[in-house]
Amino acid sequence: MDSINSLFLLSGFLLALSILASRLSSMAGVPLLLIFLGLGMLAGEEGLLGIQFDDYSLAFSIGHLALAMILLDGGLRTRLKTFRVGFRPALSLATFGVFITGGLVGVFAMWVFDLSLVQGLLVGAIVGSTDAAAVFSMLSGRGVNLNERVGATLEIESGTNDPMAIFLTLMLVEVLVGDIGGVGETLLFLVQQFGLGILIGLGVGWLSARLLSWLDLAPGLYSLLALGLGFCVFGLTSALGGSGFLAIYLAGLMIGNRPGRHLAFILPVHDGLAWLSQIGLFLVLGLLVTPSEMMDFALPALLVALALIFVARPLAVLIVVKPFFKFRWREIGFIAWVGLRGAVPIVLAIFPVIGGVENASLYFNVAFAVVLLSLLIQGGSLPWMARRMKVELPPTVTPNRRGSLGILPENDYEMFVYEVENADLEDVPIRLLRFPSGALISALFREHAMLHPKGSTRLRLGDVICVIGRTDDLPGLNRLFNGDAKLKRERAFFGTFTFDGDAFMRDIADAYGLTLSPGEQDMTLAEFVSLRVGGHPVVGDDVDWHGIHWVVSAMEGNRVTRVGLRLY
Repeated sequence: MDSINSLFLLSGFLLALSILASRLSSMAGVPLLLIFLGLGMLAGEEGLLGIQFDDYSLAFSIGHLALAMILLDGGLRTRLKTFRVGFRPALSLATFGVFITGGLVGVFAMWVFDLSLVQGLLVGAIVGSTDAAAVFSMLSGRGVNLNERVGATLEIESGTNDPMAIFLTLMLVEVLVGDIGGVGETLLFLVQQFGLGILIGLGVGWLSARLLSWLDLAPGLYSLLALGLGFCVFGLTSALGGSGFLAIYLAGLMIGNRPGRHLAFILPVHDGLAWLSQIGLFLVLGLLVTPSEMMDFALPALLVALALIFVARPLAVLIVVKPFFKFRWREIGFIAWVGLRGAVPIVLAIFPVIGGVENASLYFNVAFAVVLLSLLIQGGSLPWMARRMKVELPPTVTPNRRGSLGILPENDYEMFVYEVENADLEDVPIRLLRFPSGALISALFREHAMLHPKGSTRLRLGDVICVIGRTDDLPGLNRLFNGDAKLKRERAFFGTFTFDGDAFMRDIADAYGLTLSPGEQDMTLAEFVSLRVGGHPVVGDDVDWHGIHWVVSAMEGNRVTRVGLRLY
């Protein structure tokens, strides 16, 4: 069989096997990225297929391409409103947090491997940053619904911390090969990485978003144009000395937050591209490693990984987040735990190999071992830790399917498909349902037959209803079609009773026989809860007052609109 056919056969087989193996992740709770890495190792030179692959330069290029697509997709799905609560702590973690984590791990690695200080710090710099692919995959793929403050911080940190890690790695590699410039040149490189990444990413991303919303293209071309523009941003920024990773993430952020019909065509395609990138990247990195060689570093690498997970990351979070931002201790604990390492440390570990650093295999094998352990220990326990730290919200109800109708260029109508699961809706005439204004039922399916719904049509459990509405109608529709079991979980979390955020504290205190402090009499419930939380409340925040838990259950922008009362 010639080489081109062998390439198609092996790549197709590994891709299909990786996707099929994803079922193992959901059934056994094994992190999906760990499965991709494992399959790459099994296919490698010491695995079942015995594929010889040791081209670090090619792996480095594939790593950049895949990470660029993953970050573009991550930016597309990050909402700008999350920056309200997550940007400042995430930026602190992405800069000072990476520096502190890398320094602590570096000093420990110097002692464990008997290295010089610079060599130890290089190990720390390589594994010091969290990985966007790992974080995005774990948070979206494991069904964990975090409160906005924690989720936004983790996602924004993982999308913006690459420049500091790259800067530290390159600087230390240059020191080891005797190529380091002066202090001014080094600081200029850091400023370029962040400055150009931010300016070009936001600027070109803003223009790209408007271009995509203005153009009238065939549906399949929107996603290709978005990808092409994203790659242009990445290449231009990198060529000028900035961080292409930061720039493409911010460009995706600008495109994803520009309303328009283009998003309905871009997001599904880029979801597939991001998965393809993750699978391809981790398979290639798995092929690149030699398990027997990695075993030579297994024990000291295990100690480095444990020091990173249980000492360096928690201390860094404690130092740069807790004193300056209003996070609760359990939120700090969860953020410290979800310092997931993935493809980025392994790609950074290729720098010493390409740069000709002495004993370069040590950095690569240690980075690989640390990533394996991080995915196994931290990634495998993420759902349990979210429940333990009480940062998980009840599952939100969403339509089974939704899609834009392509009628209007902005704020377009969509089709939302729901299945009737709420027993309270059984035998209820449609005319009695409280639909949001502007939303209407376009079709109703019962036992695979389409009915023409009227006001007198009575619903049955299992009915499938197609509703035409807009994005703003979703909260009301979700509440309407909420399943009974889900309602019970929500009541257990938010409480049986809810109050309007504009209710005055003096009225609530009189009703429940509670004592208010001077100055709280004229406060609204929303103002009171916001004050107790410390500013920037999010859904799920709770305040323990007089033995009662007051839980934020709904918000509009920065304003608390509903507060639940939970008596335990």
